[in-house]
Amino acid sequence: MSPYAVPQCHLHIGGQRLTHGSGGVHAHRFPATGEVQSEIPLAGVAEVDAAVQAAHEALRTWTKLGPAGRRDALTRLADLMARDTDELARLSVLDNAMTFSFAQYAAGSATEWTRYYAGFADKVEGRVVSTPGQLRDLAYTVPEPYGVIGIIITWNGPLISLGMKVIPALAAGNTVVIKPSELTPYMVEHFLALVAEAGIPAGVVNLVPGGPAAGEALVRHRLVQKVSFTGGPATARKILTACAADLKPAVVELGGKSANLIFPDANLDAALWLAVYTSLVTLAGQGCAMPTRLLVHDEVYDEVADRVTAAASAITLGDPFDPATESSPLVTAEAQQRVLGMIERAVSEGAGEVLTGGGVPEGLGEGYFVSPTVIGEVDPASEIAQVEVFGPVLSLIRFSDEAQAIDIANSTSYGLAAYAWTNDLARVNRLTSRLRAGGVYVNGGQPVLAPELPFGGLGVSGYGREGGAEGLYEFVRTKAVSIARG
Repeated sequence: MSPYAVPQCHLHIGGQRLTHGSGGVHAHRFPATGEVQSEIPLAGVAEVDAAVQAAHEALRTWTKLGPAGRRDALTRLADLMARDTDELARLSVLDNAMTFSFAQYAAGSATEWTRYYAGFADKVEGRVVSTPGQLRDLAYTVPEPYGVIGIIITWNGPLISLGMKVIPALAAGNTVVIKPSELTPYMVEHFLALVAEAGIPAGVVNLVPGGPAAGEALVRHRLVQKVSFTGGPATARKILTACAADLKPAVVELGGKSANLIFPDANLDAALWLAVYTSLVTLAGQGCAMPTRLLVHDEVYDEVADRVTAAASAITLGDPFDPATESSPLVTAEAQQRVLGMIERAVSEGAGEVLTGGGVPEGLGEGYFVSPTVIGEVDPASEIAQVEVFGPVLSLIRFSDEAQAIDIANSTSYGLAAYAWTNDLARVNRLTSRLRAGGVYVNGGQPVLAPELPFGGLGVSGYGREGGAEGLYEFVRTKAVSIARG
């Protein structure tokens, strides 16, 4: 089979696979070439309603399966995902043109998330709050699933997002309706086939690819008890406005403008490799937790600028299935033009100096590529330093002491991740408490893809957590029970 072969995509509603939806179709273009691959059926309001109804009806079946039954079903799903790692990776490449090597890594990570939360399915426990010798009521707590969860996943890492959202929701006893981005339809189609093969009952997991209208219908549906969303702050505000009508809870994992602090005593070899790899290579910088602001102490700034520029200039772009390709195109032509526009404004407004990149690379046809770009001497108050780029752009910012570095790091409205490189343990302790972020990652510590570690932000980076026990308990609500002793 050709690596470029695409599957027929469907709406998956209550065990049925529909080839048409009232939302029309989306012509999917392969970002590496700009060519249309296939037409994707889109759900409208009617299909979203049918999917939610199917999920609601499946709650009883999923509940009757019991914690051990849900554990076993999710374990089977993890085994099937491990078996089909290469196919999940191949389809992920066709979705958004991430490199095949990264897609394999993402598939392995999603499998680990599935195994991790499968193990939680029979450990969702309440507690007795009465103590021995008390004469008052017998009191205890019962964690209960919400019911139907509306899950809206983003296009940049949909497979990992399924592991972070769908699996803990199922482990907690909920059923789900997934609305993937119409930009990334292929991998999730295969995921639904694996769900069925694992013996997860029809209607427990439903899939309705669609645009904004489908998303709004899902969020506003009266039977949807909670929403989990990954995306941008602008869309999150619309979702939260819709949720507010019924006071519906939500988890929103949004963007970031993460600072990466490099002090003179840092291991520069490791620090600069990670800075380039995460900000310019991985997904072409299209990730929420990328450390795209490189804050560098005066003593090592010139060396860091030279080395980062050289490394960025050597990054190989091209066919994402080619093992020699290191980085990807952007997801759409619109994304390409948006990123180029931000770079142009940074230069025209004197916000920094382009050290390498800044344009469209030659010889790559009509794909949506942007050359890996390093901008030096960036003004920390400028747009390029304050607004998420979501592209292969790394901003270098000088600082002279620790206090200034912390002030610059905390100067944006985002608060998803912060990174630091230093061998001074006292400094590490100070930084971890003073950096305003949902997570602080020191000397190469990683923020995501580790299922045991909670991940999430504050400010316009959103709220709620994915990963760890915290990620599971986002999908249960606690009932208090008190029984009089008579």
